[in-house]
Amino acid sequence: MQKKKYVPIILSVLLLTAGIVLTVMIYNSWDKEDLTVNNPTINKVNVNVQTLDLKSIIHEAEKNVIQIEAQNEESTLTGSGFLYNEKGDIITNAHVIHDADTIYVRTANAQIYPAAIVGLGENLDIAVIRVPQLSGKNYLEVEKDLDAEIGDEIIALGSPHGFQNTVTLGIISGAERNFSVDGFDYSNVYQISAQITHGNSGGPLIDRNTGKVVGINSVGTEDGTIGFSIPTKEVIGDIEKWSNEAQTENLDFTSTTDIIDTDSPEQFVEDAEYLIDYFLESIDIRDYVNAYTLLGSNMQSQTSYQEFREGYIHIVKLEYSDLNSETTENGVVKTTVDVEVESKLENKEKTDKKKLTFEFTIDYENDQLKIVDITDHQES
Repeated sequence: MQKKKYVPIILSVLLLTAGIVLTVMIYNSWDKEDLTVNNPTINKVNVNVQTLDLKSIIHEAEKNVIQIEAQNEESTLTGSGFLYNEKGDIITNAHVIHDADTIYVRTANAQIYPAAIVGLGENLDIAVIRVPQLSGKNYLEVEKDLDAEIGDEIIALGSPHGFQNTVTLGIISGAERNFSVDGFDYSNVYQISAQITHGNSGGPLIDRNTGKVVGINSVGTEDGTIGFSIPTKEVIGDIEKWSNEAQTENLDFTSTTDIIDTDSPEQFVEDAEYLIDYFLESIDIRDYVNAYTLLGSNMQSQTSYQEFREGYIHIVKLEYSDLNSETTENGVVKTTVDVEVESKLENKEKTDKKKLTFEFTIDYENDQLKIVDITDHQES
């Protein structure tokens, strides 16, 4: 009876030993063979990093590039800047505004606002000004940590208004350049192949691939072949300090009514044509929201945004000739422009081309220029 008691235990041990031996033999056999998967469930994922569309980068940047006009008793100095935060703060060069008694800005949509100094470098050619009317608007993203490298493609933008509107392409052609000009010290600045003119001072230097601001355009050579841009990484600490410490109610602003010259027909026409050019560019880039904001309140009350968008969404390409403008007896600007429109036919893949003549009426509304009427007819 005692022997029968141990039989199940012995059998269990034998079975366990046999299982271990069999498992080791199978493992050794698999280890020597290549494993072939006929229907893999994991595939290699190819990620294509696409460069941002150049035209879109420029259009989006131009919305936030500002023309700065700094006046004193002797002269008016024009420069550039760009909106960089939600407070309505604009980065520019100190040399643009340091001698100014009055500072005002013209935005990409031809609006004019007074500005006040938030911070001003003494030896550093950097300044920050504030325009409360621009608070809460979209702004350009600034690179705060990384350095641009030699060979990186860049876009240099200047003032967005009238003949000051310039966009130049190039590369970072040098780094860590050090020099002094007119009492300002420039340290570790970028040398760029894009041209920098007087109207470009304070404008953004944008990385072609990321669309971020990597520098502030500041100095150019007399022949215009070389420019220099201050890296945002080098000065962002001062910029943010000035911005955080400034209280809007304590800043000194000029009255808007003192800076708008409605008595100059030439300036009125120039501003009106810029506004129309910006409107047509927005339609071409399919930025209907931006185009709609350029309309006067009466037009917006008669046409909803959805209706406005439906009127232009079929356009796939738009080209236009020079603008022809005149100031009427009623004190408004009438501008005609011939436009060639390529439109997508409804429910068809094909497109249709036709020539239209647009007539715009531009007038001041609440001290700001607006498109108050648009008519068009097809050329016969």
